Amino acid sequence: MFLVWMGVVMMLAKWLEIGPVAQLDWWWVLLPFALAFVWFEFLEKLLGFGSKEQGVVDEQERAAERRVQNLKGFRPSAQPPKKN
Repeated sequence: MFLVWMGVVMMLAKWLEIGPVAQLDWWWVLLPFALAFVWFEFLEKLLGFGSKEQGVVDEQERAAERRVQNLKGFRPSAQPPKKN
């Protein structure tokens, strides 16, 4: 998240022509956004920091399995009740 905020600050400084950032090329100003993308899409998962998301997926899968098991319990009997 630090890279995203740094990119926003650098982009505003470049746009408003503040300080030495005004002299930089746009490629340097937008570089933190590219690095943030690489971090959140690849490195975070590779290093295992996305394990919280995996826990949410596992919980959703278990809930779906419980729903299926509960619906199986409500299966009607093979023969309808007899009328008198």
